[in-house]
Amino acid sequence: MRRWIGMGLLTLSMLATNACRTTDAASNNLQPCEIALAEHAGAAKVDEDIRTTQKKIRSQQASQQVLPTIEQLGWSYVEKARVSFDPGFYKLAEQCAACLELKSAQLTNAKSQEPAFVPLSPQSAKASALLLRGHVQHALHRFAEAEQIARELTTSRGLAFDFGLLGDVLMEQGKLDEAITAYQRMMELKPSPQAYSRAAHVRWLKGDLESARVLMRMSAQASGNGDAEASAWAWSKLALYELQAGQLKQAAASCELALELQPGYAPALLAKGRILLAERKFNEAVLPLQRAAEKNPLPEYRWTLADALRAAGRNEDAQNVETGLIANGQKDDPRSFALYLATRGEQSATALKLAEEELKQRRDVFTLDALAWAQSAAGNHDLAWQTMQQALTIGTSDARIFMHAAVIATRIGQPALARRFAQRTSTIQSTLLPSELEYLRQLKL
Repeated sequence: MRRWIGMGLLTLSMLATNACRTTDAASNNLQPCEIALAEHAGAAKVDEDIRTTQKKIRSQQASQQVLPTIEQLGWSYVEKARVSFDPGFYKLAEQCAACLELKSAQLTNAKSQEPAFVPLSPQSAKASALLLRGHVQHALHRFAEAEQIARELTTSRGLAFDFGLLGDVLMEQGKLDEAITAYQRMMELKPSPQAYSRAAHVRWLKGDLESARVLMRMSAQASGNGDAEASAWAWSKLALYELQAGQLKQAAASCELALELQPGYAPALLAKGRILLAERKFNEAVLPLQRAAEKNPLPEYRWTLADALRAAGRNEDAQNVETGLIANGQKDDPRSFALYLATRGEQSATALKLAEEELKQRRDVFTLDALAWAQSAAGNHDLAWQTMQQALTIGTSDARIFMHAAVIATRIGQPALARRFAQRTSTIQSTLLPSELEYLRQLKL
């Protein structure tokens, strides 16, 4: 789980004195509105959009016109969370969902003189609030709760984005076949950049890299300047697909397109650094990876930076980065931290505990892989191979998974299996970190 940082959490603790104010005991019921409308700082376009929307909401308090404006504010907070990598803004989006529900109920009970038709009726406001809340639950890794919301939405309303949310939370829980069905329904209802990116990820999970590249490019191009962050994300993801395909120039070009749309975008900087690592340009890789880790200090980012620094001969700097990783990794992203610990051969009991706990929430291929790797690091090689077999059944073509499979197969005395997975790793090894490549080099097959 990403840690709570920045203005999002600070704002969540504030109550704006000029927001949704009432003078009676009912004011306690409007607390979510007060939180959502608390004074917002920031100089980016999304920050200005948030302030403008807040002002508009204050001017529409007694009108049903306020409902779609509250919804708009919620999605602006989601956008802010995505570009700032501060999950506190997801909590503010959740407050917008609660505010939307409260305002809808309040206006339904009031005697309104407005025309019957409004942009968002109190009835549809409930579904809009649910979708917003469901996305927040998904972003905060509350997958079971988000699934309940998504199933309610697909049953009661059944819009494309309802099925998109359902597919997302099912996939995280390892229910891939059900997720594919939901995504297919989403595509049928509304072909869109969001549908293309989900289809691309499913293709990649199933081992179809070429189709994944085509679909992710469609997503990036279709998003365009209308949603710069979504397009930048798609270009960044495409860069990693191109890296796996060995198309380093195309991968670098995708990164640059992402950075043009969203300057300083952490996923694009991470991808750029990984491409430079694949080219063995270790010193050049450090700068983009430093910038990426500053913006989004999750374990995967810090781990990649530390590897680049160590490969560049800057061991002391690498150790400093790893000190921060170890201090915060368990709460920032338990699964990636477990992988890091198991790869470094450190705190194997902690790595195993974290992976086991993560499996209670999500049973996707990456969690199974992390658990297998942690089990092996703890000396449970036979059990690790059993877990790894579950991870391999989907057919995901991933160098990290294949490398783990090769090493575990060696540890259980299966050299033929180890050679098979080592060969599969070698064809896409450009996506491995330097510390992971070392395992591949040490295999004596």
